[in-house]
Amino acid sequence: MKKNSNLDRSRRRFVTGVASATVLSGLGLFAPFTYAASRDSRILQIRGNEFDLTIGYQAVNFTGKESLATSVNGSVPGPTLYWQEGQEIIINVTNTLSVTSSIHWHGIILPAGMDGVPGLSFDGIPPGGTFTYRFKVQQSGTYWYHSHSGFQEQTGLYGAIVVLPKEPDALRYDRDYVVMLSDWSDTAPETIYANLKKKADYYATNKRTVADFWSDIKKKGIMQTWQDRAMWNKMRMSDRDIADVTGRTYTFLMNGMTPDTGWLGLFKPGEKVRLRFINGAAMSIFDVRIPGLKMTVVSADGQTVRPVTVDEFRIATAETYDVIVEPENDQAYSIFAQSIDRSGYTHGTLTSDVNRLAKAPKMDPPPILAHRDMGMGAHIGMSQADHAGMEHRQHGMMTMADTAAMTSTSKLAKAGQGSDQPIVHADEENGFHVDMRTETPMNGVDDPGIGLRHHQHRYQRRVLKYSDLRNAYETKDQREPSREIQLHLTGNMHRYMWSINGVRASDASPIKLKFGERVRFTLVNDTMMTHPIHLHGMWSELETGDAKHLPRKHTVIVQPGSKISYLVTADALGDWAYHCHLLYHMPGMFRSIQVS
Repeated sequence: MKKNSNLDRSRRRFVTGVASATVLSGLGLFAPFTYAASRDSRILQIRGNEFDLTIGYQAVNFTGKESLATSVNGSVPGPTLYWQEGQEIIINVTNTLSVTSSIHWHGIILPAGMDGVPGLSFDGIPPGGTFTYRFKVQQSGTYWYHSHSGFQEQTGLYGAIVVLPKEPDALRYDRDYVVMLSDWSDTAPETIYANLKKKADYYATNKRTVADFWSDIKKKGIMQTWQDRAMWNKMRMSDRDIADVTGRTYTFLMNGMTPDTGWLGLFKPGEKVRLRFINGAAMSIFDVRIPGLKMTVVSADGQTVRPVTVDEFRIATAETYDVIVEPENDQAYSIFAQSIDRSGYTHGTLTSDVNRLAKAPKMDPPPILAHRDMGMGAHIGMSQADHAGMEHRQHGMMTMADTAAMTSTSKLAKAGQGSDQPIVHADEENGFHVDMRTETPMNGVDDPGIGLRHHQHRYQRRVLKYSDLRNAYETKDQREPSREIQLHLTGNMHRYMWSINGVRASDASPIKLKFGERVRFTLVNDTMMTHPIHLHGMWSELETGDAKHLPRKHTVIVQPGSKISYLVTADALGDWAYHCHLLYHMPGMFRSIQVS
């Protein structure tokens, strides 16, 4: 399928075609083409406490085709901003686009009016306008910024933030690099969204074939294979539907560089290197590893955690992880990030010699959804007999890995599962806009996720799990929650409709919190997609089993057919956004939270 490089109408009004952009560039009225960067290029870094940022159109070429991006100060990604904890930051953002724009400071604790969400925090930045963000930085760590207007994030409006600690950093390292992961498409995001609405598997790359059918028969027999296929067909779902938008249209980038070019980070043998991973993608979840090197995770979503040494970790859209590596040999290492569905990857090289580059390893096999990813529950539209038969088959087909996971879940007791509050589906979850409900969800805190569950046994790779995370400092608010809010992540995949509790964002009422109260949020994923859920303005303290060291996160993965919980102290007055951070899920899977 050819990639659609058409631009949306608003961008066409600004400049008609790439040829016009070249002419304007020559006249000094438009930024010149930014081609896929060379290995020696570096993302611009800006330090201080007052910044001038300009949002504008930028001609780019990541794929061999010229296209138009939305840039900050003429670059994609935008410049990395270095702040100092405790300082007041002033950021003057000028919008030169032909449409309203904005910047949201993801994970930064600040006043509601500075959060950068049009319709909640402010009106947005109009064409030709300038908005001044002003706030005091109350934290340190790795964060990022991006547009919260339309689909501008997909077209390049994002960049990294590094907040340096007020006191000397307790972590010891010799080198410090930002590693920004993202996805790019020459197809306009409005077209991508329209394609998904027409056909949810429009970008699927791993559809079932006749060969797969015969392979299943060989493994499971004719009857079991027939029953499995009949079940999936009845639900109009695919067990290979892992990612909505894939490498079929995406080019995956590392610090704005394609896999063919590859980002380059230098080290001297024996040095400790800090890598600040940020997932700035619109729709892509990555699994990251550095073959030949152990990674010690020291920070999650900007907050210091007790060190955990792993071989691999999953980073959802909007999450950040800092790791420290210690290259011992005078050699090159591949920093490898493959998409969750294995439809593509990006990679860079960590090396002591600019002439010595690492090759990317082979991608792992594409994952396949299993019965456990359905939460062992009913599918709307099934008869009781169908449901009973499906449950019988589910339990009959459980693997040793499934059994082990359930045993581990029981050992963790209620960690990550919230209270004993039963699963309660809202009346609104019945209807054509919801095609699946989870009745007995799996534990989402002790499961590395689909495609990673067998890596310890199969590849001898230790994979990071949420249950591994412990905050480096004691939980500040150790009160028991006064109440629990259970929310169901819902949707109809066939129609590409997303919602919370069966209600789309445009029809939903705000979630109201009282200032100062301690609340447990329990999320139940009633879909077969992985959803990264982001709460603005307040920390989500993930219940991983150690109440005194709850890891503080701003974005939490909720896996298919699973349940997860975290505690929130409502310590920020105002209206805040709460949503799935997959860009094309956000129009439906969104709520506002009012703290008063």
